[in-house]
Amino acid sequence: MEEYLQLFKNETDFYNQILLGSLLPENIWRSLPHVCRTWLRNYVAGVLIYSITGFLWCFYIYHLKRDVYIRGGAIPSMKTIVLHIKVTMRSLPWFAALPTFSEYAVERGWTKCFSRISEVGWFAYLVYIMAYIAVVEFLTYWAHRKLHDIKPLYKYLHAQHHSYNKQHKISPFAGLALHPLDGIAQGGPHEIAIFLVPTHFTTHLTVVFLGAIWSANIHDCIDEKMWPLMGGGYHVIHHLSNRHNYGLYTIWMDWMFGTLSHPVSNPTKPN
Repeated sequence: MEEYLQLFKNETDFYNQILLGSLLPENIWRSLPHVCRTWLRNYVAGVLIYSITGFLWCFYIYHLKRDVYIRGGAIPSMKTIVLHIKVTMRSLPWFAALPTFSEYAVERGWTKCFSRISEVGWFAYLVYIMAYIAVVEFLTYWAHRKLHDIKPLYKYLHAQHHSYNKQHKISPFAGLALHPLDGIAQGGPHEIAIFLVPTHFTTHLTVVFLGAIWSANIHDCIDEKMWPLMGGGYHVIHHLSNRHNYGLYTIWMDWMFGTLSHPVSNPTKPN
C-alpha cells in the first residue's frame, strides 16, 4: 500500500518540479515541507491560469471579435476589470488550499483515486469520469443554490459576486472574484467527489484547473446558446435574475430541478 501511495507523491513532486523549478530558485522551494510546496504550486498555477485566460479571453471578445459578440455599452470598464482582479487575488491563496487538501488526502489513501488508467481500463475510466462530473455538477448546483436561498450566506458570502449584476459589470476576470468561503463552497464539490467516485488522480487535478478556465468562459456574457453546456449566455441570466441557471459545466441540474432559463427565450432579459 505504501509503495502505491508513493506513486501519487511522485506525481505531485513531478508537478512541483515542472512549475516551481521553472520559476523559482530550487533552494527556495525545495526547503519547504511537501504540503507547502504543493500549495505554492497550486497558487502559482492558479494565478497564471487566471491571468492568462482572462487576458486572452478579454482580448478576443472585446477587441478581435468586438463587432461579433458585444452589443453597445456592454464592455466593462478597466476600473471594473481591476476590481475583479483585486477581489480574485485576495481569494486565490484560499482557493489554492482546495487542490492542496485533495492531493494531501490522495497521498494518504483517504480517497478513491487511482494512479494509472491501466489499473481500471479505458471503459471504466470514462464511466468514472462521467460519474465524477455528475457528482460535481449535483453538489455544485446545490451549494450555489443554497448560497442564494439562505439569506445570511447570500448576504455575507455570495452577494459580493452578484454585485456584478449588469453586463458591463461582468468580465472573464469576474469568474473567480468571490469571497474566499464562497469559492471554497462552490469549488469543494471537486474535492468531495474523489471520496465518492473512483477517479484518475491527474484527471481530477486537470478538471479542477479547467474549472478556473471555464469560470472565465461563463462570465463573458456572450449570448450564444451552447446546449447542453452552461455557457456565458446562460450564466449572465443567473447574474441578472438571481434565480436561474445555478449549474457549473452543464444545464442538466437546472433542467432537472426547474431553474433553467434559456438565453434564446429573451436575448436581453431573463425570463
